[in-house]
Amino acid sequence: MMGSAEIRDKFLDFFKSKAHVIVPSAPIVTKNDPTLLFTNAGMNQFKDYFLGNKPAPNPRVTDTQKCLRVSGKHNDLEEVGVDTYHHTMFEMLGNWSFGDYFKKEAIAWSWELLTKVYQIPVDRIYITVFGGDLSEKLTPDEESRAEWLKWVADDRILDGSKKDNFWEMGDTGPCGPCTEIHVDCRTAEDRKNQDAKNLVNKDHPQVIEIWNLVFIQFNRTKSGALESLPARHVDTGMGLERLVRVLQQKQSNYDTDIFSGTLDAIAGITGQTYSASGNAKKDIAFRVIADHIRAISFTISDGQLPANTGAGYVIRRILRRAVRYYYSYLDQKEPLLYLLVPVLATQFQKVFPELQQQQAFVERVIREEEEAFLRTLDKGIKIFNDYIEHGSAEKAESASHAEKRISGSFAFKLNDTFGFPVDLTSLMAREIGWTVDEKEFEKELQKQKDRSRAAGQMDTGDWVPVHENGKIVFSGYEELNSDTQINRWRKARVKGKDIYQLVLAKTPFYAESGGQVGDTGTLTVGEEKIEVLDTKKENDLIIHFTEKLPMDQQGPVLARVDAIKRKNTAVHHTATHLLHAALRQVLGSHVSQKGSLVNSEHLRFDFSHFAKLNSGEISELERLVNAKIRENIPVVIQILPREEAMKTGAMALFGEKYGEMVRVVTIDPAFSIELCGGTHVVATGELGYFKIKSEAAVAAGVRRIEAVAGLAAENYINQELQILSSVREQLKNPKDLTKSILDLTAESGNMRKKIESLEMKQAAALKAELLNELVRTGKYAFAGKRCEGIGPDALRKLAGELRQEHPDLLIVLSLITDGKPFVVVGIGDQLIKDKNLDASAIIRETVAPLIKGGGGGQKTLASAGGLDAGSLEKVFSAVKSVIG
Repeated sequence: MMGSAEIRDKFLDFFKSKAHVIVPSAPIVTKNDPTLLFTNAGMNQFKDYFLGNKPAPNPRVTDTQKCLRVSGKHNDLEEVGVDTYHHTMFEMLGNWSFGDYFKKEAIAWSWELLTKVYQIPVDRIYITVFGGDLSEKLTPDEESRAEWLKWVADDRILDGSKKDNFWEMGDTGPCGPCTEIHVDCRTAEDRKNQDAKNLVNKDHPQVIEIWNLVFIQFNRTKSGALESLPARHVDTGMGLERLVRVLQQKQSNYDTDIFSGTLDAIAGITGQTYSASGNAKKDIAFRVIADHIRAISFTISDGQLPANTGAGYVIRRILRRAVRYYYSYLDQKEPLLYLLVPVLATQFQKVFPELQQQQAFVERVIREEEEAFLRTLDKGIKIFNDYIEHGSAEKAESASHAEKRISGSFAFKLNDTFGFPVDLTSLMAREIGWTVDEKEFEKELQKQKDRSRAAGQMDTGDWVPVHENGKIVFSGYEELNSDTQINRWRKARVKGKDIYQLVLAKTPFYAESGGQVGDTGTLTVGEEKIEVLDTKKENDLIIHFTEKLPMDQQGPVLARVDAIKRKNTAVHHTATHLLHAALRQVLGSHVSQKGSLVNSEHLRFDFSHFAKLNSGEISELERLVNAKIRENIPVVIQILPREEAMKTGAMALFGEKYGEMVRVVTIDPAFSIELCGGTHVVATGELGYFKIKSEAAVAAGVRRIEAVAGLAAENYINQELQILSSVREQLKNPKDLTKSILDLTAESGNMRKKIESLEMKQAAALKAELLNELVRTGKYAFAGKRCEGIGPDALRKLAGELRQEHPDLLIVLSLITDGKPFVVVGIGDQLIKDKNLDASAIIRETVAPLIKGGGGGQKTLASAGGLDAGSLEKVFSAVKSVIG
C-alpha cells in the first residue's frame, strides 16, 4: 500500500514526465489579492496568467498547494469533523496549461494517471461533464464528452449542472466548464445493490469527487456577461486527502496515514481512544482537532497570526473551535494543540519545511492562544451560570409546555464580547433543559456583519480598456517620472465615496507591498493634473487610486512620484534591513520578520522573540545600526535566479511567494542580505541617524519595534529635546534633573497618601450619615446622597461596601468634579435576586440620559460621568422609583 508521501511524489513525477515544471506551493495566506483572505484553490497563484495580466514563465506547471476553505460549497466550518471527508486545510494536487494543451491532453493524462499509475479499478470511476445552461445560453460540453468516450463507457459519463460543472473563480473573473472524476468507494455488496451513477454529486460519503478538470475559456464581467479569454487554459485540482483515502482503501480520510499520526498523538495526550467509524462527540472531537491543527500551524508558519479581524480572526475562530471540542468532549482543560505541532513538522518536513523551521515559534503562539481562550471559557461559563441563576431568561409559552429561553442578544454578547461560542452556549442550555433564541442571535449577528461590510466594503465595476497593448511595466526602480498612457480604468465605491482606479502602461509608482506603503504623486494629462492618492497591487496589477478620471483618457500621461516622500520611505526601508540584521546579531538567529510597515514618517518592525527587550539590548541595536550608517556602505541590488540567491545566504520571508528571478538587497555581505522588492537608498550614509522610539509585545511570541531614521529621526530628537528643556524650565533648571524628578515623585506620593487618608476618614463619616438617613420602602432600603471631600474611586469603594453589608439596599452616590457630575449605583444581592435589578442597566437607561453622559459596569455596581450636574436630584428620585 502506497503512503501519502509516495502518492504525492507519483503525481508530481507523472506530470514532470509530461513536460510540466514543478513549482512550490504558494503561501496559504494571500498577498495583494483583495478578493481572498486565503489561498483556497491551486489556481490562485496563477490568476494573472488566466486574466492575461502577465505572461506565464512556463506553459505547463504542476504542484501541491496548501489550501484553506472555511466557507462555500461543502465547507461550512461547523460541519468539518462531523463527516469524514471535508477539511479546512487540504492539499490540492494540480496541473496547469497556460494557453498550451487543452481538453484532449488533460483528460487522457488524468485517465492514465488514475488507472495506470495509481491502478484505480475502471469500474469504480464515474465522470461528470457540463450539460449546458439555457439561461446563460451555454451549450453542453460535447468536446469533453467526446474525449471521455475514448476511455470510458457512455453510461458512466453523466451530465452535470452549472452549479457542479461550470467553474467560476468568484462573482467575476476567469471561468469555464469543468469535468469531474468521481470514485465509488463502497463495498462490493453495496455496489451490487445500487448503481453509483445515481449517487454521484448527492453528498454520499463513499461516492466522492476526487479530481476536477477545469477548462478556463471565459471571463465573467461585473454585468454577468461572459467574454472569451485571450487564450484557453487548463486548471485541475485533486484533493490529496481524498486520493490517499481511495488508494489506501479507507472509509474515511481520517483513517489514512495523513491523519493517523496526529490522531495517535491526541489519544496519547488525552488517554482516550478514537473510533474510526464512530460518530460520538468524542470521535468528532478527534477529527476536529486533527483537521484544525493543520490549518492553524501552516497558516501561522506562513505569516498569519491569530487576531480579531480579517484572516487572523478566521484562524482564531478555527483554533477556538478545536479548543472547545477538546474542552467539552475530551475533558481536556489544559492546552493540547501546541503539543501536536512537532508531529506535523516531522510529517511534512520535506514538502512544506517552513513549519519545522519555525516549530518553536508556532508552538508558542498556539499555546498562548489556547491558554487565553481556556480562560475565556471559564469566564464565559461563570457569566452563563450567573445569567441562569438570577433568572434573566425569558419564558416562552408553546402549545404543550413553557420553556426557559436564553435571549439571543445575551448569546450574541457572550460570543462577540467574550469570544464564547454560541454553539457552546446552546449546548450548555440544552443540558439544563433551556434553549437559545437563535432567531434573535442571527439578527444580532447580521447587524454586526452589515456594520463590518459598510465599514470596509469596496464595490468595483468592470475594467474599461483604453490602451491594452503590450506588457505593463514598473519603472520605479530607475526613475520617478515616466511618460506613459492609461492601459485601463474602473470606477469603485469605497465607504460611500466614488474613486477611480487606473492602470498605466508604464508606471514609476511603487505599489504597496512587502510592508512598504504605496507611492503618491500626480498624473498630468495635457493641462489637467490629477493627484494619485495611493498605489496598490491587485495580484500583479499596479493600480493607482484617484478622485478624478482624466477627461482625455486616450492622451499621453506624465506620471510623477512624490520624490521627497519616496526618498524618506526608502530611508526607512533600508533602516528596516539594518534593524533586522542587528536583531539577529543581538538576540539570536531565531529572530525572523513577522510583519513590517515602512513609510516616510517611521518604520514598524514585528519579529519573533519571547521576551521584552531590556535597555541594554535596545542601546546595542541602535549602536550597531548607527555604526553601519556611519560606514556609508553601498546598498547593492541584484536580480538573481532564486536558487543562486539562496546560496548567498539571503534571508527570505516566510509566507512570501518568490518567482524564479528574485531581487537581492545586500548591505555588507557579512551583515545583511535579503530578498526584497522595495525601494532603498544608494548608501547607508543617507540614513543619517537611527533611533528606536518604542518596543512592545503585539502577539504571542511577537515583539514590535517602532523607529525613525533620516529627517524623521532628526525631528523626533528635536521634539524630545524640547520636551526635556520644558521639564527643566518647569523645575527651575536644576543641576541634577533626575534627582529633582525623583524628589518630586516622592513628594507627590506622600501627598497622595495624605489625601487618601483624608478621603478614608471622610468616607467613614459619609457611611455613618448614609446609614442614619436610610429610607425604607417595604422590606427594602434606599440611600441617596451628594458627597464631598472624596474622589470617584473612593465613592465606588463606599458604594461597594454598603451594598455588600446591606443586601436589601439600593444606593445612589454622586459628586461633582470640575463642574461635571459623577454617579455610582450599587444594589444589594437580595434586591437583585428579588427584583432582578441590574445596576449597569440603571446607569445606561436612567442615569446617563439625565446627566447627559455615559457609563456602565456590573450588575451589582456601575457608574457614569456626565455634563449636566443640574439634574442630580432627578437622578435620586428616578433610581429610587425602581423599588417602588
